Amino acid sequence: MIRRRIPATGPRLSNRRFEGGKYNARVVRWLPVLAGSAIGALTALGGYTFIYARGYSYLTNDPAACANCHVMRDHYDAWVKGSHRAVATCNDCHTPPGLVPKYLTKARNGFNHSLAFTTGRFPEPLRITERNRDVTELACRKCHEEVVLAIEGPHGTSERLSCIRCHPTVGHLE
Repeated sequence: MIRRRIPATGPRLSNRRFEGGKYNARVVRWLPVLAGSAIGALTALGGYTFIYARGYSYLTNDPAACANCHVMRDHYDAWVKGSHRAVATCNDCHTPPGLVPKYLTKARNGFNHSLAFTTGRFPEPLRITERNRDVTELACRKCHEEVVLAIEGPHGTSERLSCIRCHPTVGHLE
């Protein structure tokens, strides 16, 4: 009689290291230490960067904060010479109204700007993103509602006009 070998299954072939044995006990024991170390390192790096890059200044409404980065210096200088300096800050035109939307936009833009400027991956001259263009367009329309209404009429036009397409240097003189 020929015996067929049937592969054994069950506990005999299990590998204790992967089913809760000593290996997993060690990993489980060191996991909080490793996670805490990673969180601590990221917090320290973020804190250092926040202080070094004067990140706290971005929480204010001071337009000079926008000039912390050298690539924004020309935009800031142009704003200082422009007519909107007397009536609007950077946040008035470049963040949506409301506390939460304003700071969500500032956080998103701050992260994207930090990443772009740190890696050197940004276009020169700087270009506004589509999302930020929409925020700026809404700010123009809010402050100049009477003019927009006079141009587009009380019911608007079928094709919405763009303020910043016709007035690209308002706020930032060239």
